Amino acid sequence: MDHSRDPCPWVTVSDFGGAFCMGSIGGAIWHGIKGFRNSPRGERRIGAITSLKARAPVLGGNFGVWGGLYSTFDCAVKGIRQKEDPWNAIISGFFTGGALAVRGGARAMRNNAIGCAVLLAVIEGVGIAFSRMMAENTRLEVPIHPSEKAAAS
Repeated sequence: MDHSRDPCPWVTVSDFGGAFCMGSIGGAIWHGIKGFRNSPRGERRIGAITSLKARAPVLGGNFGVWGGLYSTFDCAVKGIRQKEDPWNAIISGFFTGGALAVRGGARAMRNNAIGCAVLLAVIEGVGIAFSRMMAENTRLEVPIHPSEKAAAS
């Protein structure tokens, strides 16, 4: 069990807020540039600010909903499975993708659930591969005894 994180109800709120902030900042950058580029020459600053104010909170809200749902499902899956492994993230991604597509019908739910699970599986796989690669650099080597050095010479 990971004791470095808050308990589940608080993790969900924290993840929602973090995802909202990340989406809002990314949306401000994206839509600010987009508004600047799509405005006429004398109105570029105003166009950037207008676009930023209109669209950045929407993107932040979308990110926040995804992060909050994912965290909720992750807590539920951890509680049911009583394990802490990469399958929790994949299963949570499956449920999150399906829940976000519920208005589109059964086919959309299935496709989004599978797509989201695959995305989380790739992210988990890359994380595991990266941690193993970094662990190779810190592996300790057994020192060679001086008598073995003399015998090898």
